[in-house]
Amino acid sequence: MSKLSKRTLIRASGWAALAATAALVGCGKKEEAAPAAAPASAPAAEAPKKPEPLKVAFAYVGPVGDAGWTFAHDNARKAVEAEFGDKIVTSFVENVPESADAERVMRDLVGQGNKLIFGTTFGYMEPMLKVAADTADVKFEHATGYKSAPNMRTYDSRTYEGAYMAGVIAGSMTKSNTLGVVGSIPIPEVIRNINSFTLGAQSVNPKIKTKVVWVNKWFDPPKEGEGAGSLISGGADVLFQNTDSSAVLQKAEEKGKYAFGWDSDMSKFGPNSHLASAVINWAPYYKKAVKDALDGTWATGGVWWGVKEGAIDIVSISDKVPAEVKDKLAKVKAGLTDGSFVIWKGPIVGQDGKEILKKDAVADDKFMSGINFYVKGVEGKVPSGN
Repeated sequence: MSKLSKRTLIRASGWAALAATAALVGCGKKEEAAPAAAPASAPAAEAPKKPEPLKVAFAYVGPVGDAGWTFAHDNARKAVEAEFGDKIVTSFVENVPESADAERVMRDLVGQGNKLIFGTTFGYMEPMLKVAADTADVKFEHATGYKSAPNMRTYDSRTYEGAYMAGVIAGSMTKSNTLGVVGSIPIPEVIRNINSFTLGAQSVNPKIKTKVVWVNKWFDPPKEGEGAGSLISGGADVLFQNTDSSAVLQKAEEKGKYAFGWDSDMSKFGPNSHLASAVINWAPYYKKAVKDALDGTWATGGVWWGVKEGAIDIVSISDKVPAEVKDKLAKVKAGLTDGSFVIWKGPIVGQDGKEILKKDAVADDKFMSGINFYVKGVEGKVPSGN
């Protein structure tokens, strides 16, 4: 074979090999399985939207401070926060006067988005009614009032039960048989407490007489202290109060007399003078009201809670109080709890000697809400207009 023929044969063989290789490669591509398409992802499920917290506001007549009426309300506000956590947001405004300015404050609280508003003193009643009439989607709660609306209800504590229990102690501890009371505003609530304190004292000591000084304010420590001093000068050796500060107790401490705490435990303000504190616990009601608003069961009306519901108590009773007096208190408290004991049960005689309640007659809440007279043993006159 010639060299040319060999080269031709080799070249032909090379081309044939290349062609075969190309054919194999082409066949391989055609037989390769196509990658599986990725499955379409399902739309992510939306997390349930968390409801906005209920905004709850409180209007206070005095400063929160560390004792008294407003302090007790603010303690209950904190208890509500602890109970409901992030389901609610609370706020408060202190030192709101019982005047037209209260209406401005209420409207401002509405403007801030609050849907449940508590007004914590009697004088807010008319301003709250005005604002409630203009804001049907907001619920209002008025303390110690007697007027309601479709979106405004009233609530109160039977403070006269605490006053009566304090009276039992006072009647046992006095040496002069003269008790003194520093009164705030002469409305039925306060007059009822003065009378109940006197009735409690007379239940253990029929010789009791009670003197009253009015300061015409809920919170005014200088005036409260001045009133207490006047009562002591007039012969009172055990003092009671229906005012918001600890000034009366402090004056008693200064003068070596006895006194009581009111609305909250005030024992620290009179280590030697303090006999006991008649306290209010607003937390049970505030928890109920907030729960009602949250679960949609809130309805207008009114409630009046006392010892039975855990709203009223007598606490920090001094070691100076005799054991037999403490035993009597325990029986009174148990009777108020189960309904077997009633404070305002006849016969009860007024200051003028006329019978107010006949023997065995029991005063109903309507009667209690309209008390504008003194019982026998209370000296002086009820201020005019009441």
